[in-house]
Amino acid sequence: MEAVAKTKYLKGSPRKARLVIDLIRGVNVSRALSILRFTDKRAADPIAKCLNSAIANATYKAEQQNIAIDPDDLWINLCYIDMGPTKGRKRMRPAPQGRAYREQRHYCHITIQVTSEEKAKSEEQKRLDALRDERIAARKAAKAADKAKAPAVKESKATKVEEAPVEPVVEEIVETPVETVEDTPVETIVEEVVETETHAEAVEENKAEIDAEVSAAHETSTHTTAEENAEKPVDDVMERTNKELERQ
Repeated sequence: MEAVAKTKYLKGSPRKARLVIDLIRGVNVSRALSILRFTDKRAADPIAKCLNSAIANATYKAEQQNIAIDPDDLWINLCYIDMGPTKGRKRMRPAPQGRAYREQRHYCHITIQVTSEEKAKSEEQKRLDALRDERIAARKAAKAADKAKAPAVKESKATKVEEAPVEPVVEEIVETPVETVEDTPVETIVEEVVETETHAEAVEENKAEIDAEVSAAHETSTHTTAEENAEKPVDDVMERTNKELERQ
């Protein structure tokens, strides 16, 4: 599917417009629009409008012919700038050494053709594609060789494991005698109960004796210290009084 759009009598020199149109020749439509958007030239905006018109013509033509196309698949097959007429006014511009230049207003025509057909590949592109196909084939062959080697290694490991003798494991079960209450006589149980009671009584008696000794020692220590503290000041007073009486 091909479609053409033209813009005629565009104000500007064709030489300046060709600097912009050369940037998008043979490029995808979406990439061409992005290039024109960021190109700082006066002719970029009219060329972008002409390109959008060509895309719209292609989609409309496809609908008329009942053909489904994706606008992103379109690419610029042909684009060029033709020289338009010069405005018929006579103006002179001063030039060096007393000369004069004739001033003219130039116009140009834009033609853009888009297509959805596959782009013809150049010889360099074909050579690069062939090299890429060879590399892909080499990688596939290497992977196939690795997969062929892997099962052989697994089989050898499996045979080694099978050849190794397996020793049977015998578990020894040790039977522990279980004592039951029914087997023990009643007399032994009564003797054990009596022993525990006597032991508890002896422990209580020892505790009482130890508490009595501790309280007595505490009372003697507090009594002696209190008496000493009380007797010391009384003796000092008596000695002082006796000395005063002797002096008199």
